[in-house]
Amino acid sequence: MQSYLFKNIQLVNEGKIQYTDVLIKGERIERIDSNISTKYKLQEIDGNGKHLLPGVIDDQVHFREPGLTHKATIYSESKAAVAGGVTSFMEMPNTIPNALTIDLLEDKYKIAANTSLANHSFFMGVSNDNAEEVLKTNVFKESICGVKIFMGSSTGNMLVDNHATLNRIFSECEMLIATHCEDERIIRQNYERIKQAKPELTAADHPVIRNEEACYESSLIAIQFAKKYNSRLHILHISTEKELQLFGNMLPLSNKRITAEVCVHHLHFTADDYERLGYRIKCNPAIKSANNKAALWEALLDDRIDVIATDHAPHLLTEKEPPYEHAHAGLPLVQHPLLLMLYYHSIGKVSLEKIVEKMSHAVATCFNIRERGFVREGYYADLVVADLSQPHTVTTGNILYKCGWSPLEGFTFPATICNTFVSGHMVYGNNTFDESVKGKRLSFNR
Repeated sequence: MQSYLFKNIQLVNEGKIQYTDVLIKGERIERIDSNISTKYKLQEIDGNGKHLLPGVIDDQVHFREPGLTHKATIYSESKAAVAGGVTSFMEMPNTIPNALTIDLLEDKYKIAANTSLANHSFFMGVSNDNAEEVLKTNVFKESICGVKIFMGSSTGNMLVDNHATLNRIFSECEMLIATHCEDERIIRQNYERIKQAKPELTAADHPVIRNEEACYESSLIAIQFAKKYNSRLHILHISTEKELQLFGNMLPLSNKRITAEVCVHHLHFTADDYERLGYRIKCNPAIKSANNKAALWEALLDDRIDVIATDHAPHLLTEKEPPYEHAHAGLPLVQHPLLLMLYYHSIGKVSLEKIVEKMSHAVATCFNIRERGFVREGYYADLVVADLSQPHTVTTGNILYKCGWSPLEGFTFPATICNTFVSGHMVYGNNTFDESVKGKRLSFNR
C-alpha cells in the first residue's frame, strides 16, 4: 500500500489541536511528531491551511441492501459516506429480509466485504419471537456491533412489544443493545384523534402524532429494563427535551451503562421547516419544535448525549409524496454530517474538539471499537482532511446517494472534505475515488 506523510497539518484529536506531521505506513498510523522525515518512498501531503481529523464513525445508517436496492445499496451509500468523511458505519437490520438470523446477518457482511468503501458492521435484529437466535450473538460479540430493538414501529415493520421477549434480551444479551424508542400505543392514539379532526393530514402533523410523550415513555421503559439487569443500553436518535431528564453526565463515557445518541437532523431542523420541506424531513422519531433542538444542543455540549449520528435512511422522492400514510419516514444524510457540524463550528456553536469527540472518539469508546476512532500511533489510519476555508454547496450534481436528493440541497457549508483515508487507503481525494481497496469489518474489544 502507498505510504503518506502529512506535513505541518492541524491535527484535531483527543481534546486538542496541534500543528504536527503524521506518517501513515500501510494500513496504520506509524508516527505522530513535529518534524518527520523518512528514507522510504511515500506521498507527501501539504497540510498548510488544512485540518486532519479521525474519520467519522456513524453508528446508525440504513443502506437498504438486501431487498430495497431501488433506494440504495451498500456500495452507493458507502461511497457517499467516504466523500463526507465517514470512514466506518453500523447498519440497521430492517432490510428485506430482516436480519433476524445469524445467517442473514452474515449475508450482509459478505455484500459489504465485496462492495463497501468504508469499514462496516451490522446490527442483529430483534423480533417478538427470535430471542434464541439473537442470543447466539453472545458468541460473536467481538465481531458484531450490537443488537437492535425497534420499541416503536418504523420502516420495516420490526416492532418489538412483547415484554417477555424484551425481558429475555435485556437479561441475557452480553453485548450492546441499541433501541429505537417510541411508544406505539401513544402514537396510534394520537393518530386516531388527529385523523378524526382533520382527515387530510400534513407533514406538520407528524411531530404531533409521534410526540414527546411517545418518545419519553418508551425510553423510560428501555432504561428500566437496562437498570434492572445492568444491560449495556444505547438509545438511538434522542429527539425531545423531556427524554433528556433520563440521562446524566456524571460518569466518564467508558463507565456508562446507558448512553444516548443524537442525529444531525434533530440538531439542524425544527418543526418550522415542515412548511418549506414537507415530507422530505418526515422521519421517525419526528423532527419537533425548536425548544427540543435547543435542549439537544445543550445536552450534547454538557455530555448527557454521548454521540452524533445520521440515521441515514434514503427513499425515492416518489416515496416521500403525500398522503401522510404513503410518505415514507427517513432522510438521506450520510454524505454531509461532518460538514454540517463544521458549519455549526463556524458560527460558534461547537468546538472542533467536541465535534471529533462526539463523531469519532465517543463512538469508538461507546462500542469498544478496536483500534479506530482516534489518531494514535499503531491505530488504523481512518482519517479525514478538511479545508475549513473552502465552501461547499450541496447540489443535485454532487449528491452521491442512489436516491438522488438531499434535504440539504442549496445549503452552503463553509468547509470542504479534501481527502478520506480508510485503513491507510486514500479512497477519496479531490472529488475522485480509488475503489481498488474495500473497507474492513469492524472488530470490538469485548
